[in-house]
Amino acid sequence: MTNNKFAATYLETGSAGNLPVGHFINGTWTDGESGKKMQSFDPALAEPFGEFALGNASDMGVAISAAEEGAAHWRGVKPSERCRVLNEVARVLRANTDQLAFLESLDSGKTLAEAEGDVANSARLFEYYAGAADKLDGRSVNLGSTHTAFTVREPVGVTGHIIPWNYPTSTFARGVAPALAAGCSVVAKPAETTPYTALVMAALLSEAGVPDGVVNVVTGLGQDAGAAMVTDPRIKQLTFTGSVGTGIGVAQAAAPNVTRLTLELGGKSPVIVFDDSDIGAAIEGALWAIFSNSGQICSAGSRLLVQRSIRDEVIAGLLEKTNDIQFGHGLRNPDMGAINSELHLKRVQSHVEAAKARGCSILAGGEITTDPTTGKGWFFEPTVIGDLQPDDPAVLQEIFGPVLSVQVFETEEEAVRLANGTEFGLVAGVYTRDVGRAMRMASALDCGQVTINDYWAGGIELPFGGNGKSGYGREKGWEGLDAYTKVKSITLSME
Repeated sequence: MTNNKFAATYLETGSAGNLPVGHFINGTWTDGESGKKMQSFDPALAEPFGEFALGNASDMGVAISAAEEGAAHWRGVKPSERCRVLNEVARVLRANTDQLAFLESLDSGKTLAEAEGDVANSARLFEYYAGAADKLDGRSVNLGSTHTAFTVREPVGVTGHIIPWNYPTSTFARGVAPALAAGCSVVAKPAETTPYTALVMAALLSEAGVPDGVVNVVTGLGQDAGAAMVTDPRIKQLTFTGSVGTGIGVAQAAAPNVTRLTLELGGKSPVIVFDDSDIGAAIEGALWAIFSNSGQICSAGSRLLVQRSIRDEVIAGLLEKTNDIQFGHGLRNPDMGAINSELHLKRVQSHVEAAKARGCSILAGGEITTDPTTGKGWFFEPTVIGDLQPDDPAVLQEIFGPVLSVQVFETEEEAVRLANGTEFGLVAGVYTRDVGRAMRMASALDCGQVTINDYWAGGIELPFGGNGKSGYGREKGWEGLDAYTKVKSITLSME
């Protein structure tokens, strides 16, 4: 039984407690212009558990106006004070871990343990950027004896954040924390299937001392509230995390205003296993890389590239562990939780059914299923598709579910060619004991992050982002501040 009191109450009574039902604008709750609501569903039961405000363009306009006033005030606050406030935000988030983790698990379908990790990462993000707030210095430039020059980094102003449903808590923090550290204000629009953590976090930030209007959250549909954010010229930096198609649409809609953009889009990331690797570690890494959060991760290791000489050993070990995965309601902390929505479940199913129709070998899973305890919910079996050709759609297309595509290679050169053989370039993992080979692979792989003998190592201190259709711009690390500052050069004549 869980020690999380919110989860325990919900599992016993079906009640999620007092949920926010309005937007959070200018430090207060508001129902919005239309007064309409949307339902939020528990993916593990396929049943609604709450409702939230259906925002529109009018609500977004009000939020952006509040953020304009907030930006004018916040940019003038001493950097040392912004540092203090962001550290207090981290403390408040940690103090409310149980509530936030419960809401993320319930809303998204992921396990409670995964949600607790997201909250911990969120607090750490605010701590990290608190330490940067008073260190955003410019530099002096030597122009000789007649002039002196220097640069300053200034906040861009109002920033917009479109938050995805797979990591609603930590993605909110990933954009909001550096924006606040730089002196910007924020308007966020969470995904319509996972609205609650952004709303609660906005209220907690206010409790921690973030001034009214500096952080605002509007809930609703992307085509209404989200579109109004993207096309508003008062938004000076827009950060979007989501699908390639929607990201392209966002870029096109924002182009007339020449809005600065950070796009974190899809991925089809390879886990490459050479015959000199620690095979046990490689199997564990590949398992973790694809089945965490039910594979609903842009940087999931959704392709396993294994050297032919160890193919049978690796696949046998992988299938044994895959077939042992226990799934169920995320609040009960199984190995794997639910798919986020019925719509997305059908998308995952369509990819696998198409692979079956092409004659692909389904080595494990491959079917829609339900929680074995309740017989309810949106679940998909952990799935492995074997020995695919480079041009197979299961290799080239992002499935965004618990589906691993296997490819076999002979040589290092072939491994590079296969790994770089998609339109994406987000993450790669390489398993080898040969340091020279590891460095050659890291150099040759066209992606934003490479991990050797591990996957997703590095944490928030390292920049994150992709190449190709995985997007552009970088979040996390010191580089994450670049999106929220603009550089001004100032030159003074000495004559």
